[in-house]
Amino acid sequence: MKILVTGGARSGKSRHAEGLLSGADAVTYVAPGRPADGTDPDWDARVAEHRARRPSHWRTVETSDISAAVAGSTAPVLVDCLSTWLVAVLDEARLWDAAAASVQAEVEARLDVLCSTLEDVADVVLVTNEVGLGVVPAHRSGVLFRDLLGTVNQRVAARCDEVHLVIAGRVLTL
Repeated sequence: MKILVTGGARSGKSRHAEGLLSGADAVTYVAPGRPADGTDPDWDARVAEHRARRPSHWRTVETSDISAAVAGSTAPVLVDCLSTWLVAVLDEARLWDAAAASVQAEVEARLDVLCSTLEDVADVVLVTNEVGLGVVPAHRSGVLFRDLLGTVNQRVAARCDEVHLVIAGRVLTL
């Protein structure tokens, strides 16, 4: 089964996603965000919290190439999260200040590969953030990220069997 788990920051979405696979003998946990590296104590603490919660028999893959990690796994996959993947895509291709058409083309190309890969996978849970429900970002980078993540979420949700919205630790199946 393919499930997209979405919600706001600190809503409980990662914990819910982990619980969906807690009974699996093996899980490939794909962390597409930047690893803890000592430059941001808050980020490092968040990464440490996620690592500490994972069962020891889960295999962790830290990569922005979600498609390769998902395609190469024989176990159920948990991707946490598409938001950090999008940041990695924008960082790696140095797209934050690029023309909108260039940014859209690059993200769509990578999203095409991801969505195609998802078609061939049996069990995957993907986590993402909902960022379009609040304040309108004041800067171009915030608007760019919000709009692109909305597109990512829609396209991935279309490939999933279920979408779970997590708010305040409560789960709604959409």
